[in-house]
Amino acid sequence: MAESKIPLAAIVGPTASGKTSLAVAVCKALGGEAVSCDSMQIYKGMDIATAKPTEAEMQRVPHHLIGFLDPSEPFSVADYCALASEAIRDIHSRGRQAVLVGGTGLYYSSLVDNIEFLPEKSDIAYREFLKERAEREGAQVLLDELAEIDPKAASELHPNNLGRVIRALELYHTTGKTKSFQNEESKKTPSPFDLRAVCLDARDRQVLYDRINLRVELMLKAGLVEEAKAFFAEPLGRTAKQAIGYKELYPYFAGERTLDECVEQLKMQTRRYAKRQLTWFRRDERIKFLYIDDYDTPDGLLNAALAALRGE
Repeated sequence: MAESKIPLAAIVGPTASGKTSLAVAVCKALGGEAVSCDSMQIYKGMDIATAKPTEAEMQRVPHHLIGFLDPSEPFSVADYCALASEAIRDIHSRGRQAVLVGGTGLYYSSLVDNIEFLPEKSDIAYREFLKERAEREGAQVLLDELAEIDPKAASELHPNNLGRVIRALELYHTTGKTKSFQNEESKKTPSPFDLRAVCLDARDRQVLYDRINLRVELMLKAGLVEEAKAFFAEPLGRTAKQAIGYKELYPYFAGERTLDECVEQLKMQTRRYAKRQLTWFRRDERIKFLYIDDYDTPDGLLNAALAALRGE
């Protein structure tokens, strides 16, 4: 007899769209616990830049996978899926509803689609060789080579995504299998989750952008500059270094730009990130989009989210 699937509610969407506050309200209504789907909120510290749930929010509702990892430690998508799946199963075993909440599309898709991660092989010397070639000949040359061995993967990449182009070539070099082939192989195991998901968006894009700009200003008042200074004083892992909110302020600490210039850059990069997040989630036809500017009150949005997550 087939094992019954685990009910999983998901609230995803771009930064500053109100996911956390909605998730807390949904958890209270459904008897649930929140499981973070954010690649930066996993780290200790980094509280302001990653807009972690507040202490009050975490007291109202149990949160999982928040602030448990040192920023110097490596952490992969496979690591996340293993820990998130364990948390969801634990919540379900206690008769509670797991509510996945966050905006990291790769983490979300890999978890809900039960992607199986094959053992990674690496060849650092070959990777450095490809980087040197890219500097000499240009990234387009490497992308053209990838197109010859893996047209599908190459069609989804841009020369600006040099790191991903190099990883795809390195993967083929070390395993003899293309990235596309491995992706298809990894999707053959059915998902253990019965998923219902909503994504927050805004019909008027300026509504979202205004919220992003306001969030940045509030972060600055809360001590973002001081937090970023402390962040750069510590050894950092590859993933943590990518955190929006810190890297944009680095030129200020280096004396290369004024703080105002860095803040404007931070706002712009956050808006761009929000667009990428929405592009990712629009690919998933299972997700119901809810537009925050359609609702006059938080209760209106909550009721719409609950109806969607209950399948009504």
